[in-house]
Amino acid sequence: MRYEQPPGPGIGSTPILSVEGLRKRYGEQTVVDGLSFSVRRGQCFGLLGPNGAGKTTTLRMLLGMTMPDAGTLQLCGETVPGHAHRARMRVGVVLQFDNLDPDFTVSENLQIFGRYFGLPATTIRKRMPGLLEFARLEQKADAPVRALSGGMRRRLTVARALINDPDVLVMDEPTTGLDPQARHLIWERLRSLLASGKTILLTTHFMEEAERLCDELCVIDNGRKIAQGKPHELITREIGCDVVEVYGDDLPALRTLLAPLADRVETSGETLFCYARDPQPLVAALRAQTEAHAMPGLRYLHRPANLEDVFLRLTGREMRDLAETNARRRCPPKPPSPPRRSKHIRSPCCRSTSATGAMSGCATSWCGASWLSRRWPATWPTP
Repeated sequence: MRYEQPPGPGIGSTPILSVEGLRKRYGEQTVVDGLSFSVRRGQCFGLLGPNGAGKTTTLRMLLGMTMPDAGTLQLCGETVPGHAHRARMRVGVVLQFDNLDPDFTVSENLQIFGRYFGLPATTIRKRMPGLLEFARLEQKADAPVRALSGGMRRRLTVARALINDPDVLVMDEPTTGLDPQARHLIWERLRSLLASGKTILLTTHFMEEAERLCDELCVIDNGRKIAQGKPHELITREIGCDVVEVYGDDLPALRTLLAPLADRVETSGETLFCYARDPQPLVAALRAQTEAHAMPGLRYLHRPANLEDVFLRLTGREMRDLAETNARRRCPPKPPSPPRRSKHIRSPCCRSTSATGAMSGCATSWCGASWLSRRWPATWPTP
């Protein structure tokens, strides 16, 4: 099934984010190589790519966390990195992994994050009921974060990113680790944000998520843009036909049988992918083999092409070696955690992934709170 996301009412022609010729190198490795794209106000824009493609490095440069070697960036009308601090005040960030403070309650997490933006206490109190309702956590306002389910914590993370009423929401794999029910609820909440005119910049490895939410997609690999367009346009342009997935004990024999009936055939592991504008001859041949019991273990699935087919065709089906990517990024090791302190305002810690995810707990990490409270304390707006 294909999902065509209707444009939100707030989508305009003026870009709220503009990237032109962006480039970043780490030593001899070019991580982002001449990347250009723009995001219109009110749009959900998906940035897709395999591990190590340069997605998170791009986000870090957009937020002024990493200096680009070349190119121009405009975010919320501000030049980045020159006026990154002003741009960040109009941006909400949702990281891939939970960085809520487990010492505090749901309400306290919202209050503290509002303080990082320099918001007056009256403004924070005024916004909190709406954010709790948005996250469906009205009954959990006084519950400690550690008592929440994974889905509740993700909804709270999204609500927390909205405390400053941002123009742009940057989301790095927001539904990682969630069950289907929790994921669908997050999608519903994000659609409501788009309907209200918010702009979302989304990275995800869930192709269904990108297909359901995004108005436009940019696929990058090895730091370069390799495709851009609306989800259904990419499917039509890059695949343009149905797919028959074939599973069996003798894939070479199946390939010999089916290749003349398909426009293109690919093998990945123990699966044969057959692409055909007219899939009926393929299906008929497979049905005949099944009824004759000629090939034990033969199974097949006929389906429309989807965004995952596009992604795999553009970037390949091989697993990426993260060890090499981690080594070349040369991210400093995460320092030892400080002793636990008594309950008082502090920056929520960054829970870390590898350098490929660039969510490390080192001083260069871009935690929504840490980049406000530690690296740019002088940029807090005056209440």
